[in-house]
Amino acid sequence: MALTVPPPRAPSSAESGGSSTESGGEAPGGPGAGWAGWYERELGWAAVGGPPVRLPTGLRFDALVVPAAAGRAALRRVGRSGPVALRGPRLALLVAPGSAEELPGLLDWLEWSGVALPLAGLGAGGRITAPPPPGVPVEPGAASWLRPPWPSPEQDEAPVLPAFSGFGSGDGDAPDLVRLVDAVAAECHRVRLARARAGVFHGESATQPLAFS
Repeated sequence: MALTVPPPRAPSSAESGGSSTESGGEAPGGPGAGWAGWYERELGWAAVGGPPVRLPTGLRFDALVVPAAAGRAALRRVGRSGPVALRGPRLALLVAPGSAEELPGLLDWLEWSGVALPLAGLGAGGRITAPPPPGVPVEPGAASWLRPPWPSPEQDEAPVLPAFSGFGSGDGDAPDLVRLVDAVAAECHRVRLARARAGVFHGESATQPLAFS
């Protein structure tokens, strides 16, 4: 069953770091010191204090970590998705808990298991860097929400986490994990081939820099 993330409220100035953070200084406890509590209170997500604040996977969500170019292309293909975090050259697509465990079987069923892909599934024990909550300025290169886990002005409801609903079967308008994985794998392969032709592919790990163990 697809999972919906409830809409949160914006953080207070103390939670976001206040004007001292926005002007370049550090709030007590470092940048984003209050973000962990905000994520726990407003979204019900476990968070590990930092800096940087990190969101454990395998509890309320798993994550598919892919090159940003491949992730963006896959999102254009599938349309709806769950929340998506961006950090540098990587995207983390949030999916229903247990999806990372299903990933090898899905790739095998979709005939991608024999292809080396820059794609990692993060489940129990994994972590992603927590982007700032809404209303908090994002520094260049820092983690940010490409598709946030709360409603945007263009949508009435919070994003739904893609879930495994059977091979290729959808659950109404909910994003389907099988279609998402197939699109992501295809675009990861496309990126890999392009880098190989350009002589710049270097076997980078799909779990960096978004994932932390």
